[in-house]
Parts: sequence; C-alpha cells; structure tokens
Amino acid sequence: MAIGLASGMFASLFGVGGGLIMVPLLIGLLAYDARAATATSLAAIIYTASFSALSHGALGNVDWGLALLVGLPAMGGVALGVAVKRRVSSRALTYAFAALLVVVAVWMLLP
Repeated sequence: MAIGLASGMFASLFGVGGGLIMVPLLIGLLAYDARAATATSLAAIIYTASFSALSHGALGNVDWGLALLVGLPAMGGVALGVAVKRRVSSRALTYAFAALLVVVAVWMLLP
C-alpha cells in the first residue's frame, strides 16, 4: 500500500509513478521479477491514470485531443514493447531501465 501511495503522489506531482517509482520499489523492496513488477505497475496505472486524468480534466488541464493523438499510437508502442520484452531477460530489462533513468536524468540537467 505504501508503494501505491508513493507512486500516486509522484504521479500527481511529476506525471511519473508507475515506471519510475513503483517498478523499482517492487523489485527492490518486494523482490518482484522485472517482468512481474512492470506488469503489476501497468495494471495499477489503469486506476491511477483514470483518476488523475479525470481530476486534471475537471480543472481544465487536459488537452483531450492531444491526449488522444498521443494515446492511440502509444497503444501500438505497448504491443511492440511487450513483444520485445518476451525476448529479453529480466536482468537485462533491469539494467536497461536503470540506464534509461540515468540518461533521462542527465538530459534533464543539461541546459
């Protein structure tokens, strides 16, 4: 429950939660396999994203047309990602995820 609370808080503050908070905590604290942690996070995001989108939508913060324009192709990306994930070891996924976080952190710090 604490992992879900932290994930929801970070999702509302920064637009991240499942991937950046929940997956590492499920792997590190609860010893989930990378595949199970990712899948569990994605299932939980259904609730988090729905509640967040409706809450922000009520405040007028959502461009629904852009959300559709980004969301529909993202579903294709999910299908591609799941196909690739079947062929990659959990250890490789964990290292790739860590590398991605480092790259994104450096990119955000650059002017």
